[in-house]
Amino acid sequence: MNKEKSVELLNKAIAGELQAIDQYLYFHFICEDRGYEPLAKMFERISIVEMKHVDMLALRVLFLKGDIEMRRAGGIKKSKDVAEMLKASMALEQQSVDDYNKWAGEASKNSDNATKTLFEKLVGEEEGHFDIFDTELENMKSFGDSYLALQSIDHSRNAAKE
Repeated sequence: MNKEKSVELLNKAIAGELQAIDQYLYFHFICEDRGYEPLAKMFERISIVEMKHVDMLALRVLFLKGDIEMRRAGGIKKSKDVAEMLKASMALEQQSVDDYNKWAGEASKNSDNATKTLFEKLVGEEEGHFDIFDTELENMKSFGDSYLALQSIDHSRNAAKE
């Protein structure tokens, strides 16, 4: 096994996860500010799951005696349009699925089955996130402006109680 190659792949994965964390936290803050509590909580929860992914990947890097690179893969997309947020989130998740599938194959060729298994596990979780974002986007298409209005009405009710 070429440990350096595995560490390189794992650090690429960490960079993607860190980008997703930042992106989803940004969307969380925007949705929360606009009173879209369910969407805000969804983005927050998924960002926490992505943090756990970083933890798993970093532990594997350390096991392989590598150094953890804490660089983001890219910047965040700024938007206040919920449909754009969901589309951007779906694109991030699809990129992760594609990368993890490819990297699982590379880890296998490198005779690193533990890293391969980790990437395969993450594929399933990222597909789950994609499905959540896809469902929310479909809800917006089906229910239109009423979908977001219902979320903000509930927020206003709760604010009035305080």
